[in-house]
Amino acid sequence: MLFELIIFFHEGGHFIAAKKSGIKVNEFALGMGPKLFSFTKGETTYSLRLFPIGGYCAMEGEDEDSQNPRAFNNAPIWKRMIVIVAGAAMNILFGLVLMMITLLPQDQFASTTVSQFSPGSFSAVTGLQEGDKIVRINDYDVITSTDFSFALYTLPVSKVDGSELSVYKEDCAYDLYARTTELIDEKTTEEQSASLVKALQEAQAKIAKTDSKESAYQIFTEYYNSLADIVGKDHADEIPTIEERETRQRFRTDMTVIRNGEKTELKGVDLLTVKKSADDDTPQLKIDFYIEPIEKNFGSVIQQTFASTVSVVRMVWGSLIGLIKGQFSLNDMSGPVGIASAITEVAGESLRTSGFLSAVGSIVYVMMVITINLGVVNMLPFPALDGGRFLMLLIEWIFRKPVPRKVEAVINTVGLVLLLGLSAVIAVKDVWKIFSGG
Repeated sequence: MLFELIIFFHEGGHFIAAKKSGIKVNEFALGMGPKLFSFTKGETTYSLRLFPIGGYCAMEGEDEDSQNPRAFNNAPIWKRMIVIVAGAAMNILFGLVLMMITLLPQDQFASTTVSQFSPGSFSAVTGLQEGDKIVRINDYDVITSTDFSFALYTLPVSKVDGSELSVYKEDCAYDLYARTTELIDEKTTEEQSASLVKALQEAQAKIAKTDSKESAYQIFTEYYNSLADIVGKDHADEIPTIEERETRQRFRTDMTVIRNGEKTELKGVDLLTVKKSADDDTPQLKIDFYIEPIEKNFGSVIQQTFASTVSVVRMVWGSLIGLIKGQFSLNDMSGPVGIASAITEVAGESLRTSGFLSAVGSIVYVMMVITINLGVVNMLPFPALDGGRFLMLLIEWIFRKPVPRKVEAVINTVGLVLLLGLSAVIAVKDVWKIFSGG
């Protein structure tokens, strides 16, 4: 039903634009297949159909020539273009509303400015600094926290030279973090814990500025036992060496930041890379720094609503490009079955961990992404999609002559067959994933 609500807004966009343009609408339908019930008001039949997997707004003269002066094919080309675009526009507008609904309950919003680093942070010793406003990750512009998340979590993992200075510095910082955690027990006071963190961050900052492994290790040895002094523990009998391996797996990226009012290019910033689990060596990305919050007020709500919606549009477009480039595979795509499963899973997890309102918010967020996704994808210049039909109208406008109906029908039929085939494959894949526990 949630998917049909999104379809309702999409087809409603076509419907409203057609009515306002004086184009006759024969039927407005939700669902596909046999009719469950229908009624007629004025010249339009409104129907609900059996299968909740789509819908349509059937206009006079849309797929065949009609002599009716109010037929789609007889309307001025600019009106037909508006009608075609209106479905996607309504999806984006609906997404804008859903985005605001997800933002309103939040106490504050996330920026893209680094506020502080977690203990043993990798990124702190490979270029990032407190106060850096991240504006680009690799080749992806970062404007909102949505851009930030998408850019980071689509980074490919790399195998890097394990003897690099940056890797050595990371290991020094991380081993000091491990030493700190060893020193904390039930007898450690809050004051001692705070002093440990302060000393660790101090060591980390010094390690970040070193230009040799020897200097980094010297700082490591200085702090290894001084950390123990803070909590009154005995010094280690032997300070460990830093193990160097031939290769390491890292999520490594170039960044552009605003630092002290100027753009600064950072090369090879490493992010914390961990195993998926004790039994699974699949590398996982962990963000090892904190982001400054944005105060919630009327202005920031409006600004974040529009900026975050644009970011989701960019995210959908970036995902499509990634699919073409092979960054994503068919396994990363989902149809109605997979979407329903994802909504159920997200809502269930939110309900277990954060309560009913959080579950509702998660569902609304997923719906927001889906409706914007539908709006963007549907305007791709592919046969049988609105974007393909818009392309036909664009050709007609340029050459002052419509594409022959038979040619258009063949193109749309081929496109529809390909889309249905892809949908069937994705549906089978989604069902298989559900039953196989994937």
